[in-house]
Amino acid sequence: MFVELPVAKAFTFIEEGPVTLITTNDGHDDNVMTISWTMAMNYEGHIAISTGPWNHSFNTLLETKECVVCIPTVDLIEETVRIGTINGPKNNKFELFNLSKISSLKVKAPMIKQCRTGIECHVIDYIEKHGLIILEPLRVVFNDSLKEAKIFHAIGDGRFVVDGEMKDYYNVMKKWVPEKVRKK
Repeated sequence: MFVELPVAKAFTFIEEGPVTLITTNDGHDDNVMTISWTMAMNYEGHIAISTGPWNHSFNTLLETKECVVCIPTVDLIEETVRIGTINGPKNNKFELFNLSKISSLKVKAPMIKQCRTGIECHVIDYIEKHGLIILEPLRVVFNDSLKEAKIFHAIGDGRFVVDGEMKDYYNVMKKWVPEKVRKK
């Protein structure tokens, strides 16, 4: 039986991508913010994130045109959620949540050592009408030394889903998988 729900709940069934920590550097200070609205855009690796002026790092993103998209594992879920509730200029979130910075090679913003993945990016577009910032990846670093590999996704109502078992259908899909990302 189907139950009709309010249209406002639609995004809770489509919420894309993992919850991320976006790091920035304004020329003086590093900051980190939580973003759950992320989307892979194409096979070139472009990423869209949705944010706005309510986030301290928003202006830094538009001014410096760079950031690092860090993907935390489930063991950082509480810290990641709490980072999203704290104002950047009033608090050093790296110290508050004991996050270790790693220098990036292509941007000034740091990577976070405790995260599974760090994607150094340039901002290539801002679609103000929809609050979308389009990022071009410059460098990707994967931390394979972490014991925890599961990432998590926001549903949008205060609940999160943790990745489970991976199912591999590469052999069925390989014809359609772009050459750049094919298994070796």
